[in-house]
Amino acid sequence: MRHVAIGDPQAPFETFLRILDGHRLLADDGRLRPDVHLVSMGDHFDYGKPELRERAAAEGESILSWLASHPPEQVTILLGNHDLSRVCELFPFTDESFLEAHGEARALYVANAPADAFLAKYPFVPDAECLARDYSCFAASQRVLVTELLRTKRLRLAAHHRGLLLVHAGVTTQDLELAGIAPTDAAVVSDGLNAFLDERLSRWSDGPLDLAPLHRPGTAATGEGRGVLYHRPCDPSTQPPARMEGPPRRRFDPRDLPATFPQAIGHIRDGKCRELMPSWSPEGKGADGPLRTLKVEGTNVTYAMGCLPGARLFFTDGGMFHTAPENYELFDLDARAPLSRARSS
Repeated sequence: MRHVAIGDPQAPFETFLRILDGHRLLADDGRLRPDVHLVSMGDHFDYGKPELRERAAAEGESILSWLASHPPEQVTILLGNHDLSRVCELFPFTDESFLEAHGEARALYVANAPADAFLAKYPFVPDAECLARDYSCFAASQRVLVTELLRTKRLRLAAHHRGLLLVHAGVTTQDLELAGIAPTDAAVVSDGLNAFLDERLSRWSDGPLDLAPLHRPGTAATGEGRGVLYHRPCDPSTQPPARMEGPPRRRFDPRDLPATFPQAIGHIRDGKCRELMPSWSPEGKGADGPLRTLKVEGTNVTYAMGCLPGARLFFTDGGMFHTAPENYELFDLDARAPLSRARSS
């Protein structure tokens, strides 16, 4: 088997398939070739401008359904914050009530107007921006699909491959301590995170799915969502202290990542990495498409393009909607390098 990870598929279904086909991972029938194991790094919903909302809602569901139509031996689907929001922040909505709330949120967001009345009406979301921009492509059928895939154990918190942990946004030593998981190796952590998820699912009957203390959904009372599906690495000296509070956190110091194994994550594009880690980043503007690396050596941190040996983090979210399919790199999990199109042929 060839083991490949693809970063956050927040893009049209056609773009997603073109990327896979461009790396020669699809058979003649449009399905994955039998020698390919694909890991989707989470976040299968929400992309594009408001006029694409209806199309994006349908296409995200199509991508997730296509992935899940393959057996688990061939496709691993990681849970991202956009996926989990369907059974957390967006849980109370019907199609009709969401469209009404989305319209109200858009008006407030565009006008940069106070949202006190909006949040009193919708206390289960953190702010108007959440519905106007971040989770703008919701449909109730997505909640049904995500619920089914959670209950059938197709959506997972983690996976591992040859000593590499795969998670949507990364886990720190403090996160693992909260969950009672020893940071010994990638397999132990992956199994522990999925056991945590399964235990919570066994107690879930109705209402939002509770993954505390690893994950805290955004609400009007608590503010933006936090935890292992939300947080991003940063240089702490550049961040407001409130964003570093936790766990669960909104931002984390990459020196708090376990040193005993590397991780591959999605969730964060190059431009955001440079914004949060300016003194650790190379010169120049962000570029969507390529894989990236973060190295931690003592107290020194280096963020770089490409896949450097000895990395603590590999970044797979190349901004699928924001770059040409031929520029979007996939992660060869066997080589820990960009998947070569020649090799994949």
